[in-house]
Amino acid sequence: MPKLIHVAAAVIRNGRGQILIARRPDDKHQGGLWEFPGGKVEPAEPVAEALARELHEELGIRITQAAPLIKIPHHYPDKSVLLDVWNVTDFEGEAHGAEGQPIEWVEPEALDRYAFPAANTPIVAAARLSSRILVTGQADDVHEYERRLQQALGQGIRHVILRAKSLSESRLHDLYQSLHPLCAQSGARLGVNASLELANSLRAEHVHLTSARLMALGSREAFQGRWLSASCHNAEQIRMAEEKGVDFITLSPVQPTRSHPGEPTLGWDAFAELVEGCTLPVYALGGVGDQDLKQARSLGAQGIAAISAWW
Repeated sequence: MPKLIHVAAAVIRNGRGQILIARRPDDKHQGGLWEFPGGKVEPAEPVAEALARELHEELGIRITQAAPLIKIPHHYPDKSVLLDVWNVTDFEGEAHGAEGQPIEWVEPEALDRYAFPAANTPIVAAARLSSRILVTGQADDVHEYERRLQQALGQGIRHVILRAKSLSESRLHDLYQSLHPLCAQSGARLGVNASLELANSLRAEHVHLTSARLMALGSREAFQGRWLSASCHNAEQIRMAEEKGVDFITLSPVQPTRSHPGEPTLGWDAFAELVEGCTLPVYALGGVGDQDLKQARSLGAQGIAAISAWW
C-alpha cells in the first residue's frame, strides 16, 4: 500500500454561513476539480499549525477559531491520503486565491453542484450536517408528537429522524406528513427510520436504515432522496455502509441507555477506534446528550444522536 500522505484541510465558513472552496490547477493531481483548501502536514508538525500555514499561503487569511471536523483515510490508485479536516469559523483577512487559484463562497446546500475529488465526498457531507440529531421517541398521539418536536426545535435541533417502530407504515406515513411542516418552518431536516419504499413514497429527503435494512440494501440508487444513513454497531457494518454509499452512520450503543438496560455497550475507547478507521461522518448514539458532544467531537465524531436528551 502506498505511503499515507497526511493532509490538513479546512471547511471555512464566513459570517453568512457560506463555505469557501477552491479549484485545483489543471496540471495537479485531480486537476480541475474543486476542493477544500489545505495542504500537506510536514513530519512532526502539529496539524493546527500546518493548517494555519497553508491557509495563510493559499488564501492570505489567519485562523482565529477552528476545531476538528472529520478525519478521512482515502486510497487512490496512485496514492493514499489522510484528510485531517477542520472547521474554521473565524479568521482575519480577506480570503483570495493567493496562488492564482479560483475560489468561491458557496451555500452549503449548493456544494453538491460542484465536482470534488472522491476523497472529498465525506467532507461535503460533514460540512452540511448538524452536530446533533434527534431520534424521536414514543408519544401518545400526533398532537404529543408535535408538542415534543416543537420543544426540541426550540432547543436548536435542526435534524430529526422520525422513529416510531410501533406504528404501521400507513400511520407512520401520516405522522411524517404532519411533522414535516414543523421542521420546514424551523429550517430543520426531517428523516424517517423506515423502509426505502415508504421513504420514497414520502419523497423524504433522508432515510435512516436499520442494520438489517443496510444489509439488504442493493444499491445507493434505490433511495431517491438526498441523505441515506444507517445504524451500525461494529466494524463489519461500518465497512458495509462505506461500500454501499451511505452518507453517514450512527454508531451505538456508546453508553448504557434506559431503553435497553443491561445490554453491552461500546464505551468511548472502542467508539474512538471504530471512528478512526471510518471514512464516513459518525454520530455517537446511546446514552449520550449535550454533555457528551465535546467528547464525541474530540474522538472524531460528527456529533451525537439521541432520544431522551431532547424528547
